[in-house]
Amino acid sequence: MRVLFDTNVVLDHLLEREPHADNAERLLNLVDTGRIDGIICSTTATTIHYLASKVVGTSAAADYHRRLLAIFDVACVDRGVLQGALDLDFSDFEDAVLHEAARNVGAAAIVTRSGKDFARSVLPVFDPTELLAAVYADPT
Repeated sequence: MRVLFDTNVVLDHLLEREPHADNAERLLNLVDTGRIDGIICSTTATTIHYLASKVVGTSAAADYHRRLLAIFDVACVDRGVLQGALDLDFSDFEDAVLHEAARNVGAAAIVTRSGKDFARSVLPVFDPTELLAAVYADPT
């Protein structure tokens, strides 16, 4: 399953935010082992680097990014994605951008802890617990 990861799930992993860190760790392990085809948005990459630099330092942030880029595909944000996001009736523009980037890269779903913000999504939206259950229920 090709899944775009919302920034909050990646931050849960990086910052070991409880009580979400365990599920984030499990999801990233599924990406690392190829069970999930993981995608991050290019805006997630820049946000993560900025925040990680402030919390863990520039060198550790760069190391974390290298690990992310080794296992995740990156959905680009271009004019088409931004224009598409403007046309959506999402309450949050950043979420609309993630949604359109996911659609553009052929994602089958989005994983986020802010599912209510994606109420108008045309893609299935899972919270981390739901995605873990779906993946483990599928024997392939």
